[in-house]
Amino acid sequence: MDISQLRREYTYAGLRRADLDPDPFRQFERWFLQASEADLETPNALSLATVDAAGAPSLRTVLLKTFDQDGFVFFTNYDSHKARDIAVNPQVAALFHWLEFDRQVKVEGRAEKVGTAESLKYFTSRPRGSQIGAWVSHQSRVVSSRSMLEAQFAHMRARFQDGEIPLPGFWGGYRIVPHSIEFWQGRENRLHDRLRYRRDDVNAPWVIERLAP
Repeated sequence: MDISQLRREYTYAGLRRADLDPDPFRQFERWFLQASEADLETPNALSLATVDAAGAPSLRTVLLKTFDQDGFVFFTNYDSHKARDIAVNPQVAALFHWLEFDRQVKVEGRAEKVGTAESLKYFTSRPRGSQIGAWVSHQSRVVSSRSMLEAQFAHMRARFQDGEIPLPGFWGGYRIVPHSIEFWQGRENRLHDRLRYRRDDVNAPWVIERLAP
């Protein structure tokens, strides 16, 4: 199937260096709030890229749950494919794509486990079914059937009944501590605006650079 003519112009807005906040996290917050207030579907979805010990890449979508001056946090099973990759190579990349605004944000940095207290705080805020699901799913492993998963869920629900569900020892958060955050704004004639914040060390000041589209 030839889809070479499937295209559109990007005409939403431009991105000037003078309009950027000096702090990339505040700039991200500005764009994120605009996406949230526009009721975009799942504005906190991000594509997370990891690489294993053999150099093979892997990509999946996860949900951003918090961000601050220290980085961007998501939660997962610590025995999952992504976690096994991070264990041998903590360098990751993440991409937010807000198509309705012709915008992308690319984050590159190091993934680090968050503390148990932070994982527990988020875990207890999840719906009860999601808490039980975390106990049931041995993420990324082969399962024999859907009915087996549902049987395990029923077993764990009966086990915990109406009591407090503990945090699984194999489940928690990662924080992506960035060394590069790029803001991409689609423009006409494919002359997109790409402005990147970069630093060589977490204590170093951010350098802002314009990249060719």
